[in-house]
Amino acid sequence: MTKLSVNINKIATLRNARGGNMPDVTKAAIDCETFGAEGITVHPRPDGRHIRYDDVRAIRPLVRTEFNIEGNPIQSFIDLVLETAPDQVTLVPDAENAITSDGGWDTIKHRDFLTEICSAFKSRGIRTSIFINADPAMAEGAARCGCDRVELYTGPYAEMYSHDREAAIKPFMDAAKAARECGIGLNAGHDLNLDNLNFFIRNIPWTDEVSIGHAIICDALYMGLQPTIQAYLKEIRNAF
Repeated sequence: MTKLSVNINKIATLRNARGGNMPDVTKAAIDCETFGAEGITVHPRPDGRHIRYDDVRAIRPLVRTEFNIEGNPIQSFIDLVLETAPDQVTLVPDAENAITSDGGWDTIKHRDFLTEICSAFKSRGIRTSIFINADPAMAEGAARCGCDRVELYTGPYAEMYSHDREAAIKPFMDAAKAARECGIGLNAGHDLNLDNLNFFIRNIPWTDEVSIGHAIICDALYMGLQPTIQAYLKEIRNAF
């Protein structure tokens, strides 16, 4: 069964907009787990505009499911991951000033660098995932880097879904099959929501985990956080 990891960055964005500690990010992490989330994802960026490094340190001992830290492996990020030892680290090639992640690694061009990073994290017992576009060659390249999983960047899938969902899912199925044939696990994330999640999982049922943040927080404004998380879990369960 595919697991749901809730990305709580947007909760931190709301807190940072006003200052202080409302909403409380650490409480949000605990509550998401209580409401059924099977993992917590955070994506600290150097400018600290949402999740901050100190948030990661505060949240780490509180998470009882799976803690996933994602980000660009600059030295400060590497040091943070090695310090906090999450269950999983997801390597994302986002630029420092990126509003949000907008593409995956070229695992062929950056093979040496990614291999070194994967080795450093895996030596500490941290599962390592590489964020890639839906391209079988990138999945195969990631496997050669020594990662445990890839995470498919699902932004293009979400964008095309309402126009032609069969065409939207095809490259993701191809990349997912390539990852499976290489013997590595599969995660997915970016712009997955209550409309497109079920179809994605039904077509790629060996997806280990989906990481969803923005859509969950948007839905929670109207539905409440607990009913929203339950709704996403239902979409996943109904896919099997």
